[in-house]
Amino acid sequence: MADGAVAAGDVEAGDVVAGDSGPVSAASAWREARNVAARARLARVLPAVFPAPVLRHALSRPLVPPTPRLAVESYWRTHVLRADHLARTLAARSGPPEGWTWRLGGVPAEAPEGLALSFRAPPSPYREAAHARGRGACCVCGQPVYRFGWHRDLWGAGSPNRNASWHAACVAAWKLWNAPADHVKLLKKRQRHRCAQSGKRLLRTAEVDHRVPLYRVWREHRAAPWPVLLGYWGLPNLQVVNRTIHADKCAAEAGERASARRQITGEPG
Repeated sequence: MADGAVAAGDVEAGDVVAGDSGPVSAASAWREARNVAARARLARVLPAVFPAPVLRHALSRPLVPPTPRLAVESYWRTHVLRADHLARTLAARSGPPEGWTWRLGGVPAEAPEGLALSFRAPPSPYREAAHARGRGACCVCGQPVYRFGWHRDLWGAGSPNRNASWHAACVAAWKLWNAPADHVKLLKKRQRHRCAQSGKRLLRTAEVDHRVPLYRVWREHRAAPWPVLLGYWGLPNLQVVNRTIHADKCAAEAGERASARRQITGEPG
């Protein structure tokens, strides 16, 4: 081992290692040793053709991903808004399957495989058993999946990866669509920390909201083309608002839903 290098296994919790600029904590020494090994492994298995932005991102991480696949996944997790846009673009390229309509599964035990049970889940025709394109095609957007979960055949393989059924970008987008609150910090930054409704500074308790509520998407827009529908779960329909404003909006929406139910059932107001 070169002078000054520290193997990960040689460092234990609580140790302090002397570095060129003074004492180095055990955690820092472990991280550096781990990253040296990860960079070496990544360089060893990296193909001749690989997306340059992904490689730059991987080498800049506090913990360097040791494989191309992990590097791709890390890139899209970090750039989730790009993933959202790409996933919806790929879905538009596929279009909906012939004869597909947005339906809900109803009773879980009786629901056809792949049908969502609630309108809160984004419509996903290629996750339904009746329309699935099989392995090698992304179950979110329907497009072919290539090496490392990439969405383009950069390697000239001529055929998709038959062991894959998700694009790495579509995985990140799917998580955003189903749990946008997990990305509140990113969405706050995009809004320059200003409330989308009042324009005031966003507080720490600010919350993610759908501009057009999802129940209204189901009620009024379910006949829209499928790729267009996905926009209601993605960035075009997401906003961060302060909690008091969100509470007022939710209360108004609850009143609207109750009124609509009364009109359907004929119950008195």
